[in-house]
Amino acid sequence: MLKGRNLISPNDFSLEELDSVLSLGEKIIQSPENYVDVCKGKLLSTLFYEPSTRTRFSFEAAMLRLGGSLVGFSEPGSSSVSKGESLADTIRTVGCYADIIAMRHPKEGSAHLASKYSNVPIINAGDGGHQHPTQTLTDLLTIKSLKKDLNNLTIGLCGDLKFGRTVHSLVKAMARYKNTKFIFISPSELKIPDYIKEEIQGNYYETSSLEEVIDKVDILYMTRVQKERFVSEEEYIRLKDSYILTKDKLKNAKEDMLVLHPLPRVNEISTEVDDDSRAVYFKQARYGMFVRMALIMKLLGVDLDA
Repeated sequence: MLKGRNLISPNDFSLEELDSVLSLGEKIIQSPENYVDVCKGKLLSTLFYEPSTRTRFSFEAAMLRLGGSLVGFSEPGSSSVSKGESLADTIRTVGCYADIIAMRHPKEGSAHLASKYSNVPIINAGDGGHQHPTQTLTDLLTIKSLKKDLNNLTIGLCGDLKFGRTVHSLVKAMARYKNTKFIFISPSELKIPDYIKEEIQGNYYETSSLEEVIDKVDILYMTRVQKERFVSEEEYIRLKDSYILTKDKLKNAKEDMLVLHPLPRVNEISTEVDDDSRAVYFKQARYGMFVRMALIMKLLGVDLDA
């Protein structure tokens, strides 16, 4: 169903296609030993024009755990990009060697551009402040596995909602499920863009107070204020500590609420929260590897159940 496709935005896949990836991810979580050689002889290229730990490592770990191999770079200065090679030519060249490409780039729209020149599937591993669809798959798998459903949930998103590509992707994806309500928690300078709000047709509430709404959410999605997205250092310093989740603030939250975070964390979640059973962000990071295993299998057409 998904063989040979690209993943640039979460909305590139229908709900049925998304659920097929998530279902395969859950099967891999339960029996990872069944998938150790399904990508033997296949090659993933990771092209990371921007720093990354979890996304790059989880892609590489996913391919290696499936029995495949890797080529790529984590610093564009070590490639012909430093000589002035265009993105189009890099993609055309890498497509001569690899079976699938995962790319992170600081410019919005770069993944879509790459897909126009690629003869192998392109996975958007983050393009500027635009989209981060595999983080969204990670979030969906975490919620589905721990909540057993993706419908009828109230999701609070807190922090940098203006530049946060993980937030933009998750809102677009979750808006497609039944009876999803959003609560956007941010300072006025970091409010979620109007075009995102227009797409979810008014099923949201905005506030600058986390304490006001923490008792109402089923999922609390914390984000860091991203220094790299600010032009002004002064504005970043003024806003970076807008929200810090502590054990004391969690006292009013639901017992079965989940705290998610795409990571890296700076100080927006106190380390004292890590021991709370509702804090699932490190489990979420592990699920990211499993869902990327499922996605790679689907796009390469090596799904055992297909």
